[in-house]
Amino acid sequence: MSLAGTELPPLTVTFKRDDLVRYAGASGDFNSIHWSDRMAAALGLPGVIAHGMLTMASAVRVVTDWLDDPADLVEYGVRFTKPVVVPDDDKGATVTFSATVGKVADGLAEIDITAVSGEEKVLGRAKAVVRVR
Repeated sequence: MSLAGTELPPLTVTFKRDDLVRYAGASGDFNSIHWSDRMAAALGLPGVIAHGMLTMASAVRVVTDWLDDPADLVEYGVRFTKPVVVPDDDKGATVTFSATVGKVADGLAEIDITAVSGEEKVLGRAKAVVRVR
């Protein structure tokens, strides 16, 4: 059976403002665009935005959840294309991550990841390379 074309189970993650505060504490990134509507607006943003690295880390979960051993993740990278705007409400912002296995060769598989918040793709060129056995 060929893995190429396999669709991984999707993952939906909701980010709320308190998640951003916890991530700021863990990462040391206390940039006010991640908690202050006033500062986000002053910089021309549509609102408070999730940390890019939080979005990136959440996206790769669609791959690591699928792998038998997360250590089989060999390479991972993304391009940030749109921010995830996190409103100050009880609903937060929902991002759905999906992934499809592309090229498989020499014991490695390339996996293309898609991240959508609302109607917009928020990551571009999101790709993971994993060991396959």
